[in-house]
Amino acid sequence: MREACDEFLEDLASRGVTGFWEPVLKIGFLVRLGLRLKSFMISRRAKAVICIDYYGFNRRVLALAKAANIPAFYYISPQVWASRPGRINVLRRLVRRMLVIFPFEERLYRDNKIPVTFVGHPLLDLLPAPRPSEEALRAPLKVGLLPGSRRSEVSRHLPVMLGALKYLARHFPNLKAQVFASPSLPDAVYSQAHDAGLQLVRETDYRLRSRLDLILCSSGTATLENALLGIPMVVIYKLSWPTYLIARAIVKVPYIAMANLLAGRGLVPELIQRQATPEKTARAAVALLEDPRRYRSLREDLLRLREKMGGPGASARAAKELLAEIGAHEAAAA
Repeated sequence: MREACDEFLEDLASRGVTGFWEPVLKIGFLVRLGLRLKSFMISRRAKAVICIDYYGFNRRVLALAKAANIPAFYYISPQVWASRPGRINVLRRLVRRMLVIFPFEERLYRDNKIPVTFVGHPLLDLLPAPRPSEEALRAPLKVGLLPGSRRSEVSRHLPVMLGALKYLARHFPNLKAQVFASPSLPDAVYSQAHDAGLQLVRETDYRLRSRLDLILCSSGTATLENALLGIPMVVIYKLSWPTYLIARAIVKVPYIAMANLLAGRGLVPELIQRQATPEKTARAAVALLEDPRRYRSLREDLLRLREKMGGPGASARAAKELLAEIGAHEAAAA
């Protein structure tokens, strides 16, 4: 988005605004940003507002757009199917059309009388073709660590992954490992990886990641990226305890990894909160790597998920839909 826009106002991802309790600590920043966006919409006479994910803040943005009679759209739905389904009622009132990236979301919004279009997943325009199966698990074993895109995620997950890597190295002495860093975070955030002698990787074309044999991964979009590349993974996630207790009470889906949600079963191991220890993470990885039949079967199951994602061209389809809706809104206004 930063590369595509004419004027970039703020980067929320690097602020680490996630969870339930943590945003309260940044309420002043979020209120000021909301006021900036209100002024921006009105002074620039915005033709449309397009929100992407992050309902907590975008709910306010949608209300500002509604008050200014600016058509608002949602590209990449908040996960109302996972928790807090009452948010659908707010979206019905404030959003002109949902542009969704998962096939099951289309039915959800249509059943709730919200205009919706399934455009497919934009990752399919970015990801290289999967590596041939016969190239996987060739020595030396290549392992990637993806601890997350936010400081708080890296601080919680990277020590677990580095500890697991030590256990893995005992089973696979020639193991090669890389840490895939977020473009928005400085190297200092990954100082533990540097101290362990690991290379930091920042890439936008997924070429290095596509060559990995296994990934230790924080839950998030990265799990879907790995799945569409056909790379087996062990997924971990740790939250602050207040956030975790709230999440456990309201989240209604049986899995946290998108690969498992799409498959409807536990394809890849998930280790959450207390279960996310170096020992358990390593054991899950070793069990997978030492069973070639299971490993190959998992690769095949992951790659089948690509067929559900709608094919390349998602963003172009979303743009076409948006332009048509904006044109219809302007014609009605005229």
